[in-house]
Amino acid sequence: MKKFLLPLLFLFLFIFESLYVQYSPAEMFGHNRIIAPHFLFAGLLFLTIFVGKKHGIIYAAIFGLLFDIVYIEIIGIYLFLFPFICYLVSKIMHIMQTNIVIAFLVSLFGIALLEVGVYEMDHLIHVTNLDFMSFIKLRFYPTLILNAVFIIIAGYPFKRLFEKHAESLRAE
Repeated sequence: MKKFLLPLLFLFLFIFESLYVQYSPAEMFGHNRIIAPHFLFAGLLFLTIFVGKKHGIIYAAIFGLLFDIVYIEIIGIYLFLFPFICYLVSKIMHIMQTNIVIAFLVSLFGIALLEVGVYEMDHLIHVTNLDFMSFIKLRFYPTLILNAVFIIIAGYPFKRLFEKHAESLRAE
């Protein structure tokens, strides 16, 4: 049963993101703001921080591909960015202490990298016509605020769950 807990958690976060977008009020951050929840990615970053690089990158690649297949017309953006940012976060965590405050800050940094990376890829292939400053004002800041609130709420339960998972992996 414990082997299915992580995939079910990430599948729940994957579905919860789309439910949040569908049922949240459009004017939450003001008129014409774009809010992108990255609850799944925040969970993947916490997995990378508290369990390890190998598990984080594997789950990031699987769910990045799933994200591309379900939501994006171009397969490869999230398949590349999810594992790459998880790898960067694992390298950052070799330098930093592993505690909840650092995990919060590093996760927000990872989400910021994801947002900028997706914007740059979309801008490069002419999917979006937003200039960078409009992107920052209309999407980047509201997205970071929403995901910061989510990490504040779910960060400690994620930390506890992933620390227990790491202990059970070491015991095997």
